Amino acid sequence: MTFFARHDHALTALQTRGRYRALIARAGHDFASNDYLGLAGSDVLNTAARDALDRGVPIGAGGSRLLRGNVDEHVLLEREAAAFFGSQAALFMGGGFQANTAIFSTLPGHEDLVLYDALIHASTHDGMRLGRAETQAFAHNDVTAAECTIRDWRTAGNTGQIWIAVESLYSMDGDLAPLPDLMMLANAHDAVLIVDEAHATGVFGDKGRGLSHAFADRENLLTLHTCGKGLGVSGALICGATTLIDTLINKARGFIFATAPSPLSAAMVRAALTELRDNPARQLAAQDLMQHAHAEADQHLGLTGNQSQIMPIIIGADKSTMALAQEMQNRGYDIRGIRPPTVPRGTSRLRISITLNTTAPVISDMFRDLAQAKEATAT
Repeated sequence: MTFFARHDHALTALQTRGRYRALIARAGHDFASNDYLGLAGSDVLNTAARDALDRGVPIGAGGSRLLRGNVDEHVLLEREAAAFFGSQAALFMGGGFQANTAIFSTLPGHEDLVLYDALIHASTHDGMRLGRAETQAFAHNDVTAAECTIRDWRTAGNTGQIWIAVESLYSMDGDLAPLPDLMMLANAHDAVLIVDEAHATGVFGDKGRGLSHAFADRENLLTLHTCGKGLGVSGALICGATTLIDTLINKARGFIFATAPSPLSAAMVRAALTELRDNPARQLAAQDLMQHAHAEADQHLGLTGNQSQIMPIIIGADKSTMALAQEMQNRGYDIRGIRPPTVPRGTSRLRISITLNTTAPVISDMFRDLAQAKEATAT
């Protein structure tokens, strides 16, 4: 008897369709990571880790925050993060996925509506499935469509709280949300705007505070800043009104029943925030490199309209996408193919990520090689 015939069949089907996933080692020039500011392996964080260990910061928390796992480094980080991002309070959690599931499974109630952008993170979908609120999607970045949905929902007699969920910078398309218009929409309808700043933190906003920082003083804004991308560490910070943070502490199962994040990680996130605050040159360098990449993509591939450090190269077919990714890896560039269900069917792509782990000359070489490889694999 084969116990796992069903699973074997499913894996074989993925291989046939060009959607089988496997873990591969990092190699070549970094065009795949989310380490946008090059902090992950930096002297800044290495020094912070050594200093933290020297002053007795433990590596493990030993329990949940509500038991004995609440360490001074967690409290200091949350206090400093709230001040840095301009919120009333902050909560440090183990990761962005865990934080999003906590937010959407806990805060919206059964009479509420979560109105979310159609391209929102998978973790938001999982959180909504665990929650009790009604959920409706609106067309990507279409504020008018979102408002129409709100009006229809109210006209139908619904009186609950509305929560509008978006990303500030979309992780697979690299485009930016119309946050000023979304904030106006939230204000007009007494809604709460939830902004996932995962890919904007460190790169965009004053001192890397994110694209929603201009509205940080609004009580109806809740933001999520992941710590494993631009900040180079791990974990996530939820920033918002004290009432919402206290609700998560008291009711979010992903917080209550989880071992607390590493106090050592908390210490290094504090160091990363200090680096953003005190060294604007790092953010400026990332912006300069991003603009260089946009120019090179235009010159070699005719790609215009890029808005961020995330640059999708749409190929379409799954197998063609993976063949091109493999060719670029063979040429010394760590570029990965992205396929459904991460992106919509028929839009498989190379996701080019521009980080401070590379240089302008390498970026120029990469786009020139990519244009050649793309033409060769298409024939």
